[in-house]
Amino acid sequence: MSISADRFYDAAARAGLLKTAVWTPADRPPQTASVGYRAPDDTILDGLGVSRDYAITYPDTVFEGLANGETLQIGTERFHVRDIRAIGDGSERLATLTKLPSNP
Repeated sequence: MSISADRFYDAAARAGLLKTAVWTPADRPPQTASVGYRAPDDTILDGLGVSRDYAITYPDTVFEGLANGETLQIGTERFHVRDIRAIGDGSERLATLTKLPSNP
């Protein structure tokens, strides 16, 4: 039995395992979604490696239209989207990010 990416992310969000990200497209109202969040030096692959980039994962049904060069906010931090790729069976996305300087 397989579980959809939407159901998986919904369950993970209810368990408190995800972060809230906000994307404000130029042509639509802001969109909010629960995302998997990874920061540099986070342990990945059950301790077998260390992340070198900021990144988020999310189901392909949220942030439709998000593109390279756009800006996301996670908590109080803002990020520039560098790259977006489909992962797994294509129902999930991985976006690599660059942290932007804080506004004074």
